[in-house]
Amino acid sequence: MNEPQIWTLIGVFAAGMFGTITLMSTMFVRMMQNGFDSVRTEFKSEFASVRTEFRSELASVRTEIQAVNGRIDHLDRDLNAVYRHLFGIDRS
Repeated sequence: MNEPQIWTLIGVFAAGMFGTITLMSTMFVRMMQNGFDSVRTEFKSEFASVRTEFRSELASVRTEIQAVNGRIDHLDRDLNAVYRHLFGIDRS
């Protein structure tokens, strides 16, 4: 082989290697983006379910707190009645 043919082969080999590297890096980037998108989608669905569960639990806690608050109001009323009865405040 003479010198121009060698330089042509070197150019073809370099172009082939550059094309292969470009193709592999593009495929790798697309694969990573698809993986991140799937993780993001899964995270959103899991986060939404956790948020829904937390809201329902919070609503049940609020209901229980309201029930306890009602019991405390009744207890306060009963203790005031006992206090008035023992100390004769409500007697005429």
